[in-house]
Amino acid sequence: MTDRQYPIRPVDDEDPRFTFGLTLDVADVLQQHGYPPVTAGLDLVDLRQALYRFLYVGEAAPR
Repeated sequence: MTDRQYPIRPVDDEDPRFTFGLTLDVADVLQQHGYPPVTAGLDLVDLRQALYRFLYVGEAAPR
């Protein structure tokens, strides 16, 4: 078993990799796997927040 890799620490205060395009790409992948399209503004906001929590939030984040 390997150590967890996430959450991570952002590169700077704002991680340049965390873009709206990333959210749209994840939404596209979800749709390709049979999930309904993510097109409503609030759904996109929720998806972006979920991605942020997965990527950056947690006690295990390296310092």
